[in-house]
Amino acid sequence: MNLHQARGAGACHRDRMEITFPGGMRVEAVHDGFRVATDQPASHGGGGTAPSPFDLFLVSIGTCAGFYALRFCQQRGLDTGGLSLRVTPHEDPMVRRVVRIEIAIALPILFPERYREAIVRAVEQCTVKRHLLEPPRFEISAFPSRRETVAAEAVLTA
Repeated sequence: MNLHQARGAGACHRDRMEITFPGGMRVEAVHDGFRVATDQPASHGGGGTAPSPFDLFLVSIGTCAGFYALRFCQQRGLDTGGLSLRVTPHEDPMVRRVVRIEIAIALPILFPERYREAIVRAVEQCTVKRHLLEPPRFEISAFPSRRETVAAEAVLTA
């Protein structure tokens, strides 16, 4: 079951995500019962035990685009054998960030030519991509941890 299925049709992504730090450079997120582990590569001080958060960012773009390509074919009864996508991030070394993301759709051998432009338009509707084009506002705050508050109260009452 994916996150969309867990919420039901038309539901929003308003549910809270809990982020924890299991040790080393690892960071985990729990959302709707799914645990997502991340780690930094060994070259950046991590253990390389899981994808980095930025890797997951790119994966989310690719899998979202892939979903739109898959649904396009399924809705038209088109064979998906051989259908795949390749996501290639292009980094500008001067600013040290990705400045372009190329998504190439490998079409099945018998894919109808008349649908070639349409599947590209479908993939362009990827929700993750659309959020990058019209980004949400970030609100970051800090508050005392419940665990720390309980520990502090125990010290004060002892």
